[in-house]
Amino acid sequence: MHFSGVCFGHQLLCRLLGASIQSAAPTDWELGHSKIDLHPVGRRLFRTDDPSIFLHQMHQDYVVAPPNPETSDGLLPPDTNVEVWGYSEHTQVQGVYIRGRLFTTQAHLAFDEGMVKTQIEMRVESGGIEDVEHADRAKETGDLEHDGDRVAGAILRFFHDEDEGIE
Repeated sequence: MHFSGVCFGHQLLCRLLGASIQSAAPTDWELGHSKIDLHPVGRRLFRTDDPSIFLHQMHQDYVVAPPNPETSDGLLPPDTNVEVWGYSEHTQVQGVYIRGRLFTTQAHLAFDEGMVKTQIEMRVESGGIEDVEHADRAKETGDLEHDGDRVAGAILRFFHDEDEGIE
């Protein structure tokens, strides 16, 4: 069975497998267009030689460390290779990959300019995002090009079992 999760789905699946989830300070959201540095497995998954990709972010909570067989309460066999495909300055676990089983991403591969601006405005109005200056700067990045298509392609290859040989 293949599982994939984006943002909260990433956090939920990692938590299910025993990873710790933490909230950053109320003023410390990762917002808008963000650079994600890639580990070697990330470059292979996304079929790029580039050292990083760019995606839109919208989160305060984050995975502290990836799950592993010891934390999974028996859900992962002892020989399971859990890999983190990328990281940012804010979030060290931007996505988790287990060949043929799990592919997650903290960032939003489908967000466009309107979604970025609307989501940030809603969170500012509700009081969730307290740093309005940071929110305003992030809203202005909504129109920047991002690698959502590249990440979507990798997830589709994962679901079609075309990720053989990635490790």
